[in-house]
Amino acid sequence: MNDETILSNAVLVLPDATLHGTLVIRGDRIAEVQPRRSGAFPALDMDGDYLIAGIVDTHTDNLERQVQPRSLARWPSRSAMVAHDAQCAAAGVTTVFDALCLGDLGFDKERVRTFRDGVVDLDALNDAALLKAEHFLHLRCEVPALDMLELFDSVADHTLVRMVSLMDHSPGVGQYADLDFYRALRRRGGLEDDYIERRILELQAQRERTRIPHRRALLDRIAERNIAVASHDDRTEEEVAENAADGIDISEFPVTMAAARAAKAAGMQVIAGAPNIVRGGSHSGNVAAADLLESGAVDAFASDYVPNSLVEAAFQCAERIGLPQAVALVTEKPARLAGLDDRGRLEPGQRADLVRVRLHDGLPVVRQVWRSGERVA
Repeated sequence: MNDETILSNAVLVLPDATLHGTLVIRGDRIAEVQPRRSGAFPALDMDGDYLIAGIVDTHTDNLERQVQPRSLARWPSRSAMVAHDAQCAAAGVTTVFDALCLGDLGFDKERVRTFRDGVVDLDALNDAALLKAEHFLHLRCEVPALDMLELFDSVADHTLVRMVSLMDHSPGVGQYADLDFYRALRRRGGLEDDYIERRILELQAQRERTRIPHRRALLDRIAERNIAVASHDDRTEEEVAENAADGIDISEFPVTMAAARAAKAAGMQVIAGAPNIVRGGSHSGNVAAADLLESGAVDAFASDYVPNSLVEAAFQCAERIGLPQAVALVTEKPARLAGLDDRGRLEPGQRADLVRVRLHDGLPVVRQVWRSGERVA
């Protein structure tokens, strides 16, 4: 059996340069990178398309969108997981961190159900070798929620848990610092004003009681395990200082320039949203990721809610910082901050996770995808 695949006539996006040449896969690894076109008979002609390392997405909520494609229509969970996996692979994402929400602040019961079902489905589909991408678990812990610690304990020792983020979606802080924005969001969800006002007061009081003890208990649990830990939606320099003092070394989706710069100054790595780049700004009025990039305050992108945004963001950013550096923001950099050293670069010995991309009127289109040397899309 021939376990060698030769991909030739490609623009290889290497860590520090681009090279028109050939890449050889043997088994599940990259074996050779050659600065020429291959004359071997079995070589596959890439037609001059780009070849990049497989994309690593450290935070995607895409499963939630497949589970609940309409506000009142819940899809069967395992079918949703299969659809989510296929969308990620088709977008060139070969390593997926499924960001599942732990904790209900009164509006998130369906998210908790998605978390419970998602873990079961992931185990079942992995056991059956039916997933195209490799999936890990990113536990999004809603710190003030009454049920958060119990939910965390239920999966804390799962072998796929590789990342935890500390969230606080209480009204009046972080993403929802603007209470008028929060009220409008809840009204769009069909809630009456009297109920919204009552819940705001209840959730603010709950946060006052639970945030610090829950945070301490969660951080103690994480410290016992080898898990990457991130803060989420940092807004102020004071929040960043608290996180850095607690040993949190990743700031995920900071919502202000001040928070992002403070995170970098504290030695933290910053993850920004790729949809923010593609759309030309934040959908919720937060700092523009392009401005963070311009100021050197971004280390990696995550898809957040659109898997295909990662490849698009990388090629858009290439105009500013160069293609190798831009591609690294969705390949090598997220892999390293998540503790994955075997992927993210086109070089011998790395896992053969590869994406073939063609530019069409400036739009990067994913044409083929390999994971561990096997074609998956």
